[in-house]
Amino acid sequence: MAATTSPALATAARPGATAPAPRRRPRVRPARRAANLGYGAIAVVLFLLWSFPVYWMVQSSFLPSNLVRAAEPTFFPGGDFTLRNYESAMFGQERAPFLPALEQSLKVTFLTLVIAMVLAFLASIALSRYRFRGRRAFIVSLLVVQMIPGEAMLLTYFRIVDGWQLLNTVAGLTILYVMSVLPFSIWMLRGFVSSVPADLEEAAMVDGCSRNGAFWRITFPLLAPGLVSTSIFAFIQAWNEFVLALVIMSRPESMTLTVWLRTFQQATKATDYGGLMAGSVLVSIPVIVFFLVVRGRMTGGLVSGAVKG
Repeated sequence: MAATTSPALATAARPGATAPAPRRRPRVRPARRAANLGYGAIAVVLFLLWSFPVYWMVQSSFLPSNLVRAAEPTFFPGGDFTLRNYESAMFGQERAPFLPALEQSLKVTFLTLVIAMVLAFLASIALSRYRFRGRRAFIVSLLVVQMIPGEAMLLTYFRIVDGWQLLNTVAGLTILYVMSVLPFSIWMLRGFVSSVPADLEEAAMVDGCSRNGAFWRITFPLLAPGLVSTSIFAFIQAWNEFVLALVIMSRPESMTLTVWLRTFQQATKATDYGGLMAGSVLVSIPVIVFFLVVRGRMTGGLVSGAVKG
């Protein structure tokens, strides 16, 4: 049985032949290296600037209120570490309860997310895959609606919801949130749908898939990152909204978390800044948890759907 030799050894064994020179790694120019270091330093500085307010909020929530209001800042809790602010924010009797406000925010945000995503998904499919009369006017109207400030429509929103007998209800606030989130969600999802070629569905139909099967097996997995990105936007906008919730949900038992934070400031008492910081941390936790849950699906959908094994 003949032994096999590598091409490099065979070349070196020939008389008068020289071995190939080893590959050299490309040298990074000093100017390019200095530019990379400069960009990295700028990125670190920007990260510190953006994250410092969040750090200040978190560390202030573990300080007594007198240290939070002190003229000399305290950058580390140290021996003054306390959980009294969280206890006061969640179970204090001097303000509206925390758990009912949390329940209201979860209900409104979940309903807004589900309804807005379903409607935006169907509308984006219609705008991207079909040609019909008034399509371009509808797309332009989405941009025009986004130009109108929401505060300019507060009186109109209030009269509509009041006429429907939906003040201080989850349904009334959800309708307004869906109206606010839907135009941008449609516009954003339309871009994702348009980026997926329709030829993929046609190729799947040639291989034997039905139209619905081709859409759900091929196109829909490719749209998963767009759905997740749009849902993050819708979730954050509905969760953090304050003005509409303040106008529509005026009763203490129906207020959302953003309106509940307002109860830390009272006319007859000093503002409890320590409790306010603790309440702000509690309000931020669901947004962080939601992003961590959907982050893997956002990246996983990028590589699924258009590969046939």
